[in-house]
Amino acid sequence: MSSSLLFNMTTICYFAATVLFFAYLAGKHRTIGLAGSIAACFGFLVQTLAIGLRWQESYAMGHGHAPLSNLYESVVFFAWTIVLIFLLIDVKYRYRAIGAFVLPFALLAMAWAQLMVGEQKEIQPLVPALQSNWLLYHVVTCFLGYAAFAVACGVSIMYLVKVKQEGSTGNAPAGGLLSLFPPSRVLDDLNYRAIMLGFPLLTLGIITGAAWANYAWGSYWSWDPKETWSLIVWFIYAAFLHARITRGWVGKRAALLSIIGFAATIFCYLGVNLFLSGLHSYGGG
Repeated sequence: MSSSLLFNMTTICYFAATVLFFAYLAGKHRTIGLAGSIAACFGFLVQTLAIGLRWQESYAMGHGHAPLSNLYESVVFFAWTIVLIFLLIDVKYRYRAIGAFVLPFALLAMAWAQLMVGEQKEIQPLVPALQSNWLLYHVVTCFLGYAAFAVACGVSIMYLVKVKQEGSTGNAPAGGLLSLFPPSRVLDDLNYRAIMLGFPLLTLGIITGAAWANYAWGSYWSWDPKETWSLIVWFIYAAFLHARITRGWVGKRAALLSIIGFAATIFCYLGVNLFLSGLHSYGGG
């Protein structure tokens, strides 16, 4: 069995989980929500096995590096980290409606990865700049931070949908599928907690990236497009936390800033790699 086959199975599991979570919202059957969580968990376990197998395949080919070196592998790992953080939230809070707003991010990532062809999916030797243990430290911390921001974005969308409905019904409890949403204050708190988790991880990612850059290119910071956009993302979430802690920003403003921050994160991750040239351009291959 190859890692590619397991990644295909992972995509199917995440698709099933996404459908089940939406069915849970429509039908309000707890069993369906539980099935969605089980499908997501099973997909996560299969993907974990697939990542380990791809790592083993790299050693078997004589390359011997973690599967984090190109766009395909990073997208797959991004999906894995999103589901990891979702499952942690699911175990603690059991608000399975959140899955309908978070799992689609992982599903889209895996579906896009499976559509890649040829050299994009092949295991290849590391370019000299990537031949360092800093690769693992930098990529893992950055993507765990990105995943936390993805979860915060999904929760923020839920918050905006819910408060809009509550506003149109005179602050009465929302009926229908929105009755399955966590309370507004819980969604707002989850948004804050997710960003509180993601921000220090992003900070560590930037620090390890600077150390890696000095090791590879002899300079801690060179204002490469990826570095510049990483700093922009960092300032957005720093502004979120500053406004939250010192000025009491909660609710709608916090949710909007969280969504803007994740949009900037996606551009930092994909837009820079695909559309801008720089020291990180190899990530697009």
